[in-house]
Amino acid sequence: MNYRSAEGARLVEDGYRELLRDWPVPYEEVRVPTSQGETFAVVSGPPDAPPLVLLHGSAANAAMWAGPAGAWARRFRVVAVDMIGEPGLSAPSRPPLASGVYGPWLGEVLDGLGLGRVSVVGTSLGGWLGLEFAVAAPSRVERMVLTCPSGIGRQRYGKLLLALPFLPFGRPGQRVARRILLGPVSLPPESGYFRHKVAIDRYFRPRREKVPIVADLGRLTMPLLVVIGAHDAFLDSRETARRLAHLPNATVRLLPDAGHLLPPQTTETLAFLTG
Repeated sequence: MNYRSAEGARLVEDGYRELLRDWPVPYEEVRVPTSQGETFAVVSGPPDAPPLVLLHGSAANAAMWAGPAGAWARRFRVVAVDMIGEPGLSAPSRPPLASGVYGPWLGEVLDGLGLGRVSVVGTSLGGWLGLEFAVAAPSRVERMVLTCPSGIGRQRYGKLLLALPFLPFGRPGQRVARRILLGPVSLPPESGYFRHKVAIDRYFRPRREKVPIVADLGRLTMPLLVVIGAHDAFLDSRETARRLAHLPNATVRLLPDAGHLLPPQTTETLAFLTG
């Protein structure tokens, strides 16, 4: 079971639905049948605009895109997908990340939505999912933006061990642990999404497996922007930059003062996608 209790699952879902009601532009909720169960997506923007697929990180859902979606939906048909096995409204199916299932599953979702060639924005685990899809089907990706993507540089565990001792000390300890793990950028504690993330952290059981390294980066022929934090506690950002350096179509931006949670990249992403 992906949740620690049925009541916890209900509280997380209720919080998610409340956030969706505040989506910044008119939207529709879409459910797509796939071989891994039903997939949920939030769709907004002009129906005839170029499609832009958004892929959230681990222990998250499409609500994380509510801020930038309002800006991007002026130029794109924005499709924010809930990844299977995460605390969204898609199926709880959670095949191993190394199973080769996830790239084809995303292809099924796009087929079900009638989308051929798309641009992709992914963060953290969603960045890995975007890579899996793009490496398998490069002709289907117009442009891609990844922020702190898993699957390129090695995972790191040192700062996780450093943060763990602070967790039992209530909210002050949790704030310290979040800063160690996520860096100086933080979510405003008064925001609805912050409260939703607290509920997810309390009730949801995140994946514990190692994220596979994507081997054949040379198949990424589309224009690619990767933004990473120099002090990422979870991923080796310098190895990420090194592995991408030989790709002539890749632009890598290393933010010197950032960790795994980056400052908003809304404007920079839009400029790249429309450039």
